[in-house]
Amino acid sequence: MTGTVRMPPTQNATPSMPQTTEEHLIELNDVSVQFGHQTVLRSLSLSIPAGQTVAIIGESGCGKTVLMKTIIGLINPSKGHVRFDGQHLRQLDEQELARQHIRFGYVFQNAALFDSMTIGQNVAFPLRQHAALTSAQIDEIITARLFEVGLPKSVIRKKPAELSGGMRKRVGLARALVLNPEVILYDEPTTGLDPIMSDVINELILRTRHHYTVTSIIVTHDMMTTRKVPDRVIMLYPAARLDPDEPQIIFDGRPDQLDEVRDRRVRQFVNGEAGQRLMEMRQEYEESVV
Repeated sequence: MTGTVRMPPTQNATPSMPQTTEEHLIELNDVSVQFGHQTVLRSLSLSIPAGQTVAIIGESGCGKTVLMKTIIGLINPSKGHVRFDGQHLRQLDEQELARQHIRFGYVFQNAALFDSMTIGQNVAFPLRQHAALTSAQIDEIITARLFEVGLPKSVIRKKPAELSGGMRKRVGLARALVLNPEVILYDEPTTGLDPIMSDVINELILRTRHHYTVTSIIVTHDMMTTRKVPDRVIMLYPAARLDPDEPQIIFDGRPDQLDEVRDRRVRQFVNGEAGQRLMEMRQEYEESVV
């Protein structure tokens, strides 16, 4: 199913640097995450100031989603610490951590809508869980957020199965916005979408940033998103393939600096070149059967 994309009028959404504060909203200091004997994140340190839009890129299995979950306290690091707005997440009790989670909005890879609920009920779900509002107030917020992502009021009574993939993604964004979060996390927001709808999602992320002045973290493989949307790009490399003293972050800079990088691993990923990686995979296979 397809739908006409309607967006409210707005200023030109270009990835100009937003106003940021000197204070770092999110800080990771020497963070490592292990699952059994597998190290996914290794001695990672980074800071994200309030208002910045960051894309986290890297090949599958390099730890992008694990990093995002660690940032918000869903995964506890095996070593090091994470601070959000000056607070050590690991030191918070369950209730305090839940209060911090309300400050985050989540846009999941597959929208993660409740199939048995209507679109209106899906978007209203965080409000009914965390806000003391009347039904009329909730309905007003739902309508406003759906309009902001280019969806008409007529979708409110539909079920997710009645919408296209792109429309479901936009519903997921509308739901993420209802509590006016300070940080929005996007997990592969354009996966499974055609190029035009992917760019619609990119524009919505840009417009959301300009309208709400939020901090945004985008996990993505999409180079069009990477070049167009963020202020900053961080590229991770799989910890298992690093030399002992190598940092896991192999690029940290502006999108326009990606083409200037000499590191072949960054160039291969950015340009979609498989040559060297195919040789590495062949070598790994040969070593495994010896």
